[in-house]
Amino acid sequence: MHAERIYPMESLKSIMQKDICAAIGKRVRLSRILKDGKAAIFAFDHGFEHGPTDFTEENMNPRKIVGSAVESNFDAIMLTKGVAEVTHDLWLGRTPLIVKLTGKTSLKPPEGQLLQYSIGSVDDAVRLGADGVAATVYWGSPHEEIMAERFQRIVTRCEEYGLPTMILAYPRGPSIISSYDERIVLYASRASLEVGADLIKTHYTGSTESFGRVVRSVPIPVMMSGGGKTETPKDFLHLVKSVMDAGSAGVVVGRNVFQSADFRKVASAVIGIVHNKMAPEDFD
Repeated sequence: MHAERIYPMESLKSIMQKDICAAIGKRVRLSRILKDGKAAIFAFDHGFEHGPTDFTEENMNPRKIVGSAVESNFDAIMLTKGVAEVTHDLWLGRTPLIVKLTGKTSLKPPEGQLLQYSIGSVDDAVRLGADGVAATVYWGSPHEEIMAERFQRIVTRCEEYGLPTMILAYPRGPSIISSYDERIVLYASRASLEVGADLIKTHYTGSTESFGRVVRSVPIPVMMSGGGKTETPKDFLHLVKSVMDAGSAGVVVGRNVFQSADFRKVASAVIGIVHNKMAPEDFD
């Protein structure tokens, strides 16, 4: 029978001090992202996930879009390690950085589209001066356990540094009839809480009432994934208004801003709805 491990009191104090420092660090970084408890985050991992089809010749260079996002005063930007490196002079000291640590390309065959793999590390994010990290889990995928276990390891490592973790909680797999079904999104959100996420980015469920039930189901901030491009910018702004009315902590947007005819105008509208309770009609 093993003897109970006894820690000297000084060692216990050191452990407690480290935990306290990490907890404070996480609160500091979250406050930079969620300035009033809400955030409009610009996501820009599309070059890796989708390739050149998402861009025009004018905005193919990532510096063009990242520069516009910073100038538009988004609360944070989510970038891959490589794009963060080549645009650091644009966001440095101006916009909090969230580094996306997982991804997959659209070049993979269909059977390989249900698994994201590592494209960066927590240590990379720390070295870049990031205020958070993000990683995707496809809940319902045949490879769910690989991504969930990887995310849990990311959480454990981030706890040492006091870094917040955002999970991109996307229901996806052969048994998922609809990735936007309220019950499925609610389940994915609960699973994301269970593996230790600090922020959840997930699909809009189609109505203020249903998304409100998702938001109320977990005691951590839930944000809407901007998703595919809507028919008109006004349609997208109505989605943003709906999720904010549902009590959401905000939105994580990409294509509906950088593929629009007026990046700055749409960005300003999104931010105004998130933080100032403005209405889509205010931007006619």
